[in-house]
Formats: sequence, C-alpha cells, structure tokens
Amino acid sequence: MNNMRVIKFSTLAVFALGLLSQSCGLFGGGSSDNGELIGVMDRQGWEMTRPYGMVAVPAGTFHMGQADEDVAATQINLNKQVTIGAFFMDDTEITNNEYRQFTQAITEGSEVDLPAGYSIADLMPDTAVWTRDFTHHMGDPLVVYYWSHPAFDDYPVVGVDWNAAQYFCTWRTQHLNEYRQSVGMPIMPNFRLPSEAEWEYAARGGRDMAKYPWGNPYIRNQRGCLLANFKPGRGNYFDDGFAYTAAVGTYFSNDYGLFDMAGNVAEWCEDAYNPSAMPLVWDLNPTYYDDRIDYKIVRGGSWKDIAYYLETGTRSYEHRDTARSSIGFRCAMTYLGRSSGYEF
Repeated sequence: MNNMRVIKFSTLAVFALGLLSQSCGLFGGGSSDNGELIGVMDRQGWEMTRPYGMVAVPAGTFHMGQADEDVAATQINLNKQVTIGAFFMDDTEITNNEYRQFTQAITEGSEVDLPAGYSIADLMPDTAVWTRDFTHHMGDPLVVYYWSHPAFDDYPVVGVDWNAAQYFCTWRTQHLNEYRQSVGMPIMPNFRLPSEAEWEYAARGGRDMAKYPWGNPYIRNQRGCLLANFKPGRGNYFDDGFAYTAAVGTYFSNDYGLFDMAGNVAEWCEDAYNPSAMPLVWDLNPTYYDDRIDYKIVRGGSWKDIAYYLETGTRSYEHRDTARSSIGFRCAMTYLGRSSGYEF
C-alpha cells in the first residue's frame, strides 16, 4: 500500500511539473524561445558615439620607446612592440574654459566624492605656479589673468596636479552619463587619463618610430616656421610666436587629428613612473600601476622645454600632487567594439 502511494505521488509531481513548464517555463523561463538558447530579449541596443571634442584613435601595433639616439644613455625607454586597443582622445589639451565648467559644477554641489584629503580649493588651478616655478621671474600678470581672464579661455589649463586631473575625469563621466540616462540612453565608458602607451601611440599618429608627432626629423617646416610651442634655444622662447603657452590647436595636428601632442603644455598620463617599467609591462595595452610610487608619467614637453622633450619617445615625470605652469592634461575613453580602422 505504501508503495502505491509513492507511485501515485510521483505521477502527480511529474504531471504538475509538466504543466509548470508549459505555462511559466522550466525553472521560471518563458516559452517564447521554443526551447532554444537565444539570450535575454528586449536588451537595449548599443552604439558607440564619439564624445564632443574627441577624435578616434584606431587600434594598432607600434614600437614603443625611443625614436632617436639615446645620447644620455638613460636606457629608460628601450623599444618594445606593443598593441593598443581603439580609444577616443581629446583633440586638444583641456582648456581653461572647459576646466571652469568643472569648477563651477563642483562648487555648486557636485555629488562626486572628493579625493582623499582634498577640498574643492585643491581642485582649483594653482595660479601661483607662474611665480613659484621660476627664480626671479615676473609672473605676476599671468598669476592675475591666466586662469580668470577670457583672453585665456582657449589656452590649456595649468596648475592642476595629477589627482585633480583624475577627479576631472570622474566628474566628466558623471556629467555625461547623468544626461544619457535621463533620456533613456545607455551609459558611456569612463573618461580617464590616457596610459603612457596610449599617449605615445596617439602622438605618433600612425607613423611608427616617428621622432615627432609630425614625423622626422626636423622642428621647422620648409618655410622655417617652428612646428610646436617650445624653447628652441637657450633663452629663446618667442621664436614660435608665443613667450608662454599658446591657444590650443594653434599648430598643425598630427595624422590622427590631435593637436599639441608636442609642446604647449606637457600632459599627465595614468602610469606611475618607473625607469624599469618597459620590460615589466605587458605587450597589450600596457599600463604601469604601483600605488607605492607617487611620481606619475608626464609626456609631450611644454612651452619652456627644449626639443628633446617634444620627442614621442621621451619620458618624464612629476610628483602626483605637484602642479606646474607647464603641465596640463587631456582625457581618453576606451572604445567598446571592434576597431576596423579609421571608420569608427
């Protein structure tokens, strides 16, 4: 008798399970898939759009490292073939007026957490760099006007340390994605500082082993005009047309459409500085992380530097919480999708 009850109970259980699978789907799944594996339906579509002011840098492989003789025998940037994934990059350095949009937003109550130990005042450009960076230098006019006056709105922001540049990227990400979510669009990848490898790859503009962003090997064009804003000789700052910084985009872009990848202001990168980083990092999207190192990579040279620092393979660095009159930054964004060349 007990065996008969067990059999009847089992039959009822199987029958009930069959009804459940027909009506609601086995384990809660729907019946519209006809039993096939088709993925979750009604997912929002995705199209990667280029943010305003950015250019597309296609994926590729290049030889990262020195592009000319290592006269000083530093051996800190030996050549290594690496592959870089596609990304977007600001076509110019972040300007005073663009950074002003950020400072106004955070003073009006941005909800993004400040970096540890930082106040809003720490994120404002340090105008005192124009006198503090140089000995016995009359930087007072720039202290007063460079950040605040509309005459310099389109000039690269300076006096911003690595931490502030990182926070700018965080705010910019939130600013864009809050709008996209408000109109029912999926969020975009984060804005960030470019890695050292991305920066060098972008600076070369598709010209592998190029000494400068415009190619090789000279710093003047056929008419004798300088091709960037830098210091071409001892005590000679004005030959390029500007004693200090220049408005962004004043000189010709490289083949990727990026301006000022040499001169004007040097630029913060994501990586920590290690003279031995090259053999340590991977050969696919290399980035050197080390929280124990407070020095961060700076690339591209500036208005006060000689031509050596303008070379695509020259490495330099600065302390992460040090602001300079010669250092600015630009943002990058990872491209989500397949980079098939220049058509993305």
